[in-house]
Amino acid sequence: MSATPARALPAPTLAFHDVLSDDGTRLRAWTNDPDGTRTGPTVVLCNGLGTSAWAWPAFLDPACDVRVVSWNHRGTGGSERPADLDHVGVEAFAEDGLSVMDHFGIDRAVLVGWSIGVNTMYELAARHPERVTGLFAVAGVPGDTFATMLRPLRVPAFAAKAIAVNFSRALKYGGHLVTPISTRLPVGRRTVDVVSHSGFMLPVADPELTRRTIAAFLETPVEWYFHVALHTSKHPKVSLSRVTAPAAFVAGTFDVLAGTHAMAEAARRIEGATYTELRGTHFVQMEHPDRVHALLLEFLRKVG
Repeated sequence: MSATPARALPAPTLAFHDVLSDDGTRLRAWTNDPDGTRTGPTVVLCNGLGTSAWAWPAFLDPACDVRVVSWNHRGTGGSERPADLDHVGVEAFAEDGLSVMDHFGIDRAVLVGWSIGVNTMYELAARHPERVTGLFAVAGVPGDTFATMLRPLRVPAFAAKAIAVNFSRALKYGGHLVTPISTRLPVGRRTVDVVSHSGFMLPVADPELTRRTIAAFLETPVEWYFHVALHTSKHPKVSLSRVTAPAAFVAGTFDVLAGTHAMAEAARRIEGATYTELRGTHFVQMEHPDRVHALLLEFLRKVG
């Protein structure tokens, strides 16, 4: 279960852009190509809910050979909440993805998704197949994510979804009691050590970037995060017959938030799709960044 050995990376450089989505919501978008000189293909990252660029060590390496464009979800990481507070589901995220692509002048691209971002990219691909050249899924499924949770614990799908939805509902309404604590928690190396030896996450390749990932995540008010999570729980399975782009799936064996069984089944239902399972958790791209990135580069070569 050991992670990729720790490595020293140059200080990551990012550029941030303000982007207006179709409904007027201002999004904080980012790229690992601040001066527009990076070579290699462009990928659009549909990130995990409420997460940041720091969760992708390989993309922050100047030698990664990939230009990445992404954005922070509504109400997180500097993106504003929409005027309609209920317009925060996967469908809205797909709209945001298109707005970000338009802002950066990207007509078509490979989409990379992590966690709920896999829902987002498959929704976008089903609605706008002309904008998508490939789909690279990490620790996520094409819809109905909550029903795949707790799979390593052998919890039936109906029970897993009920547990996850009720847990989210409780923190949506009670999170305001937790937020004053969570947003002030000091996050240091000891925090990373505890989390990465908890079983929820395994030892990571870059503890400092993991510390920054956790700290950025905790900036989002708990009640808002679970308000958004509840809306994402309503996203049904995407009809894979509507998806024609090449696909790849990378799963973590011990992932309790996105079941490997559902990922493998989705791969079987898409012609030519590949499925790779690594000894990791939901945070497999932090635990094995080099291996996940090598799989992405191989996928990019296949789709041209």
